[in-house]
Amino acid sequence: MRRLIALLGLLSLLFSLVACGDSSDDNGDSGASGGLEAVSVTGDVGKAPKVTWNSAVSSDKLDTDVLVAGDGDEVAKGDQVSVNIWIGNGFTKKQVFSSYDKGGAPETITVDDAQIFKALYVALEGQTVGSRVLVVSPPADAFGDQGNATLSIGNTDHVVFVVDIMKKIVVLDGPQGAEQTPPPNAPKLVEKGGVPTGFDFSASAKKPGTKLRIVPLIKGDGDKVTNGQNITVNYLGQVYGTKTVFDESFSKTPFSTTIGTGSVIKGWDQGLVGQTVGSRVILVIPPDLAYGPKGQGTIPGNATLTFVVDILSAS
Repeated sequence: MRRLIALLGLLSLLFSLVACGDSSDDNGDSGASGGLEAVSVTGDVGKAPKVTWNSAVSSDKLDTDVLVAGDGDEVAKGDQVSVNIWIGNGFTKKQVFSSYDKGGAPETITVDDAQIFKALYVALEGQTVGSRVLVVSPPADAFGDQGNATLSIGNTDHVVFVVDIMKKIVVLDGPQGAEQTPPPNAPKLVEKGGVPTGFDFSASAKKPGTKLRIVPLIKGDGDKVTNGQNITVNYLGQVYGTKTVFDESFSKTPFSTTIGTGSVIKGWDQGLVGQTVGSRVILVIPPDLAYGPKGQGTIPGNATLTFVVDILSAS
């Protein structure tokens, strides 16, 4: 369901392996070598770094250097952090990405070596908030032997990262706020041991309406979710009026995505923006705000979808 909900976004460009050709040969110096000494980085944390190339990078060792040691909390595995990232191609000696180019808006990352590649993981785990970390990575510890075509990184190109750790993000364990009384004709949430397992539609209309329906179950006591934020949620989705639960995250790990920008289905964008962190809401989403006449995977065409969503963080 995560792939059904989420469309291709910036983080997938950075942290997914995508097909790529061989290393490019323009402006590179294949005879030069170097690890950390191949680059010099100056500038303040929170501002775009100035990177000077002393040579191309060809060291097969993953090297890190804490350029600025922050005085904030230590980052541990499983934490969510807000970071700014600069990426350079160690072969062509060119910048290929910088979050500072879009106004310095940080990216939200879960520090989990099962979700992000090793070079980024070692830049974060064990470091402190406020730090700037330089990483020089061989291909295998960055984008792998396929490289990243979107970032113009070949399959044998070394990669340089400058990572600014801006803050840790508090992620709730579950909904937190005031319970709400749903209308009697709303789908009834079924739980086992306090964990959602599905919906009971016996008291609901046999034919759902054609408009998005939002049913608050818990009014969160956190801040409102706004367009463009990265949110972390737990969810369960079921085809309306059936026993088909097509996916859920409660037995796995919470799901993070950008909201209000088209990275998810329209029903999520419209239904979750404006809610507050800590909320639990039911969304009854008509087909035109979900997957339409074609459906998706096990979801049939023209299906109305019913979700319960716990909003655990927004940043």
